[in-house]
Amino acid sequence: MSQVACGPAVERAPDLLVIRQAAIAESLDVYPPELVALVVEVVDPPTATDDYEIKDKAYARRGIPHYLVFDPYKAHCVTMWNPGPDGYRGRDVIPYGDAVVVETGLGKLTVDTSALPVDPGAVS
Repeated sequence: MSQVACGPAVERAPDLLVIRQAAIAESLDVYPPELVALVVEVVDPPTATDDYEIKDKAYARRGIPHYLVFDPYKAHCVTMWNPGPDGYRGRDVIPYGDAVVVETGLGKLTVDTSALPVDPGAVS
């Protein structure tokens, strides 16, 4: 499991971590934020507050350019960018069924959300 350094003695283990090619060979347990292009979390009800509020601020304060939260309970993805000291200043909510497109310093990432699992009780 790879982690992201988010402050002194604070590390986060995102569900998906996109790093620069040069960092892959290093195979680190904890990656410094300057090597991270994108972090993705998939919501689980017990961790929803952490995914939407705590990690938002932690990743933004460390300057990670993009943060995505895929939420099968709300059937949407929240894309966040423009990190600042209090969280991400930009965000879009993209309903499942639409494509999530993120332009990173490493290239464009497109995720087709039409086949992603959705909780039967999802609130849209």
